[in-house]
Amino acid sequence: MRIGILTGGGDVPGLNPCIKAVVNRVAHDGHEVVGLRRGWAALLQHDPDDPSSAAEWFQPLTPSSVRTIDRTGGTFLHTSRTNPSRVRAGEVPDHLASLAAGEGPFDFTRHALRVVEALGIDVLIPIGGDDTLSYALRMHEEGVPVIAIPKTMDNDVHGTDYCIGFSTAVTRGVQFIHNLRTSTGSHERIAVVELFGRYSGETSLVTAYLAGVDRAVISEVPFDVDRLGELLLADKRANPSNYSMLTVSEGATIAGGDMVVSGEEDAYGHRKLGGIGELTAALLKERTGEDMIVQVVGYLMRSGAPDSLDLMVATNYAVMAADLALEGSSGRMVALRGGTYTSVPMSATREGVKRVDVDELYDASQYRPKVRHVTGKPMFLY
Repeated sequence: MRIGILTGGGDVPGLNPCIKAVVNRVAHDGHEVVGLRRGWAALLQHDPDDPSSAAEWFQPLTPSSVRTIDRTGGTFLHTSRTNPSRVRAGEVPDHLASLAAGEGPFDFTRHALRVVEALGIDVLIPIGGDDTLSYALRMHEEGVPVIAIPKTMDNDVHGTDYCIGFSTAVTRGVQFIHNLRTSTGSHERIAVVELFGRYSGETSLVTAYLAGVDRAVISEVPFDVDRLGELLLADKRANPSNYSMLTVSEGATIAGGDMVVSGEEDAYGHRKLGGIGELTAALLKERTGEDMIVQVVGYLMRSGAPDSLDLMVATNYAVMAADLALEGSSGRMVALRGGTYTSVPMSATREGVKRVDVDELYDASQYRPKVRHVTGKPMFLY
């Protein structure tokens, strides 16, 4: 059997251990693994009529070649946000230019299927979030055997309680917040910490919950700046060190406003987020007169090696995915449900959205975590 493996979307700690575990699981039985470089871009950019292009887009993976990759974060296969079913006119490869009549976007899935067949790939194992796995589901529906592995530090892939990268992201966030307390307290300011999280505020919520942050703004609940300012000012005055702290999801919105975005849409219809922290701090300064510290944690949340939990989940997901592939399964996604490793139909990823349970986990009037009870909840309350 020849297995293709790829990573798409944002990088998270745990991807390299996951790749390594797949290779080690199947190689000793004589199966072959090929890495697709830069995610789904490999299937778009490779020209089967020009075999020389394969070296840039595909990499044979052996136990020897992956021996040390688990010692670092990120993905050594690289990644992209390419969607072969939605390619803009300016991004069409030269070898497909004759098929790109009009303004686009263009669907080159037929070409992607041709590449899979030309390479002799028997099953694909994509590691990704909602966007990457949405195209994985398309490939499955087109007849390609696919076993998916969920990863995203937002932990918002529907169908699983846990995605690779989430624990490390929260761990990093808690560490940075505790470190930032020294400067915030020394200067007697209000600190605004912007964390990743587009549509789900779980990263902001759980990080604030564990770090004991005064207030947390999440993507699910638009916030009133005046009310938030009053609360943070009261928190500061009640603190013997005369400071207060706020976490903000990058996808959070001010009541009546929109997400703070920039740049063009990517192949999945998303524009780059970032800036809500700066905007919130500026508005809070106007209202409170207090000096602010603004810290965008951003990419640092998903940099470096995984923590032990992400390392364990990544390894176990890889073993499960490899076993399903060798058994001849298709259209499945490995998952954690109720604390147990399992698999679910890949179609579960589009059967709903995964968001913070505001009623159970958040006080929307006080802008802070408020966990009513934990009995019966998943490990990360989500």
